[in-house]
Amino acid sequence: MSAQDIESEESGWGVLGALPGHPMIWVLIFSELAVFGLLLGSFAVARAINPPVFASGQAALNPALAGLNTIVLVTSGWAAARGAAAARANAAPDCRRWLLLAIGLGGAFVAIKLLEYASEIAAGAGLETSTFFTLYFLLTGFHLLHVVLGMVILAVVWRGAEISAVETGTSFWHMVDLIWVVMFPIVYLVH
Repeated sequence: MSAQDIESEESGWGVLGALPGHPMIWVLIFSELAVFGLLLGSFAVARAINPPVFASGQAALNPALAGLNTIVLVTSGWAAARGAAAARANAAPDCRRWLLLAIGLGGAFVAIKLLEYASEIAAGAGLETSTFFTLYFLLTGFHLLHVVLGMVILAVVWRGAEISAVETGTSFWHMVDLIWVVMFPIVYLVH
């Protein structure tokens, strides 16, 4: 048994104490994954009940723009991981540069998503247009709020560039990435 295993058991967090960052972030992450799982499950059930409405709504989306956003967000996750690695290497200036890149790419994701929303709204789509658009705006809007929250968290941990704080922040950021990587094909690609 390693010293870290003994320390995590003694902290009272069990398995959560062995994960990177503060164990409470993992409670939040697992809770958020459950909520998004329920939302995506609801989306899938509603699609199964009314395929024509979902096909029509999906045809009005811009999968190329959403694909670009996927690349932007995954690259941001990579930058955050590099920031965490730099924090572990006690290279605070490098950590801060990587986290700033992650935050900047998060901002690009927000800008692209807002551009996409503007295009959809200009074409007449809204929360009450159809079940598809109600669920689409709910899912993607909830995710967008998490991106903004993740950017705030990264900005907070950027300042001190302390290992545990950076790992906590980047763990949340990776959850945001994971949710989008799962959501993108379900909402934009699967017919």
